Amino acid sequence: MGETSQHGTDGTCRRDAQGTRRRLLDAAAELFAERGYERATVRDIAARAGANQALLFRYFGTKKALFGEVMARGGQEQLRTTPADRLFEVALRGMLAGGGGPGADRSLEVCLRSIGGSDEIADALRGLGEEYAEVLASLSASDDGGLRGDLALSWLLGIGLMRVVVGKEPLASADPDTVCTLAVGTLRHLLEHLPADGATD
Repeated sequence: MGETSQHGTDGTCRRDAQGTRRRLLDAAAELFAERGYERATVRDIAARAGANQALLFRYFGTKKALFGEVMARGGQEQLRTTPADRLFEVALRGMLAGGGGPGADRSLEVCLRSIGGSDEIADALRGLGEEYAEVLASLSASDDGGLRGDLALSWLLGIGLMRVVVGKEPLASADPDTVCTLAVGTLRHLLEHLPADGATD
């Protein structure tokens, strides 16, 4: 399996290459979320993308570089496109959805399943976590807003850990709307600028 970049016009070649690269990123995001960084093999990522390992290494160089791009694409896109006062609930719903649909952001699931990897992986996860915490901290006017942002992020990841990784009941099978209503309602005591109704668009 591979790409057909040797055929057609230059424009077709570029489209084929872009399509293959996107499929590899999507497959990597899925497998990192399902298995974590260490257990998601390059062979399995390439197979799920319908490509070969040589193409993966051509486009990304190393598995670590691929991981970094997956985290940047997913987490950064969510941070860029989600209003600050919706970030907690949007990120929580993404984890509660159990993978969501094709192309759904699973960056926080990747974080949860990849904790404990190499120092480089830990640095990538820490950097993304800091950005989420900074956005959440902006929802509080208190002097200890940074601490409040860290606590909100810790709660978000803790809920994901217990539901997605540990599978603790009754949380593991609880209705996502119920979990979000309870979590966001309680979080308003910490981040006073959350919307009053906790509803999503």
